[in-house]
Amino acid sequence: MLAIIGGHGLTELANLKITHRQVMRTPYGEPSGAFMFGMLNQREVIFLARHGYGHTIPPHLVNYRANLWALREQGVSKVVSIATVGGIRTDLIPGTIVVPDQIIDYTHGRDATFYDTRDAIYTNANFTLPFCPKLRAHILHSANSVQQPCVDGGVYAATQGPRLDSIAEINRYERDGADMVGMTGMPETALAMELDLKYAIIAVVVNHAAGRGDSKLGINIEQVNATATASMERVRSVLECVVSGDGD
Repeated sequence: MLAIIGGHGLTELANLKITHRQVMRTPYGEPSGAFMFGMLNQREVIFLARHGYGHTIPPHLVNYRANLWALREQGVSKVVSIATVGGIRTDLIPGTIVVPDQIIDYTHGRDATFYDTRDAIYTNANFTLPFCPKLRAHILHSANSVQQPCVDGGVYAATQGPRLDSIAEINRYERDGADMVGMTGMPETALAMELDLKYAIIAVVVNHAAGRGDSKLGINIEQVNATATASMERVRSVLECVVSGDGD
């Protein structure tokens, strides 16, 4: 089964025919909200709003472990994560959809692993390719099928939040090789790998990163929200195709 985790601008799937909602419990606490079980293009999916259905959970307080653990317990094997980002690379302008292939972790203080005790055998997740290549390819193929332009590849800088970044910080990320910046890519990506979940991100550029484009003197939050809302309509069409062509 495939799960969709919605981020900023995607707290619900308007095209999801909900069959039932279910509150989950895990050894790691409660997920961000009740799971929405439903049908999308005649395929069963689970939807979860990462920040809660009222968008009340900031990035650093999301219970990433509970979210992913509960999804796996429901039989999920693939997770498509929707995330909004700021564009660092010049061609990643607002409204661009990207499927990143690499990630850099700048977060701190988050519960970043399931191996947090000394009495269990642990394994080292092979993070060479942080995102599932097959799922990435399927997303890109789906975007092409519905004629939605989508950038193949890019380095996602995962930052702590909830504040936005300074120009100096964005300059640092760029020197490190990052193409976009967001707040929710980690530890979600690594935790999914620890659970052996096939995982990929659809990143939506909603603003120029600080110091770039029209964000040279600051970021217009109203414009960010408007771009996110408009772009998510395109993401929904991609998701419909992703689900339609998905087979377990």
